[in-house]
Amino acid sequence: MTPYYDKHVFFCTNQRATGEDCCNNRGAQKARDYVKDRVKALGLSGRENRVRINSAGCMDRCDDGPVIVVYPEGVWYTYVDEKDLDEIIESHLKNGKIVERLKI
Repeated sequence: MTPYYDKHVFFCTNQRATGEDCCNNRGAQKARDYVKDRVKALGLSGRENRVRINSAGCMDRCDDGPVIVVYPEGVWYTYVDEKDLDEIIESHLKNGKIVERLKI
């Protein structure tokens, strides 16, 4: 069975009410919005081009955060800035090559 999307990216955007460390405290929502906009600008988004960017609740990897996971490969990444996110977009989402230095 062929997956509906070639790449489905989930950003943990969880915000803990208790003030504990979480992905959203590290700019996850802003990062997700950035990647969604970049993927769209590059013509990679939507059913035709098969890349989907989504938000997720807690993915229980707060110590590694912020985190994203790319399916169908099930590759987990952490990132620091837009440069890291651009590398994931270019290497993994466009060209299918895992970014080993960001993999967790």
